[in-house]
Amino acid sequence: MKSLFLIAIIIMIINFALIIMLNLISKKTFMDREKSSPFECGFDPKSSARLPFSLQFFLIAVIFLIFDVEITLLFPMIILMKISNFLYFFITFMFFLMILLLGIYHEWNQGALNWSI
Repeated sequence: MKSLFLIAIIIMIINFALIIMLNLISKKTFMDREKSSPFECGFDPKSSARLPFSLQFFLIAVIFLIFDVEITLLFPMIILMKISNFLYFFITFMFFLMILLLGIYHEWNQGALNWSI
């Protein structure tokens, strides 16, 4: 038990030393024209943070996050396919995909996927 605690302390000391070394040798003060320009969301990083933003951008971002999380739930199904009955796997997989397709169809009908308002 003591050796496990000692190993954990040594690992934390090494990590702390690496973090300090990297912070000392990093170039944080290097300013570039591209670094200080607005990025993909269109916000100017030097302006006020309280300016209104496009609701369409927010909706697209939320829809992307929802479907991205649901797609990541498909990856464990590959492992599940090897250890389960194929018929049960197929029914579950098709049910999950049907939910995804119905969700995207609903978003399409609501007009949330249209870029021009």
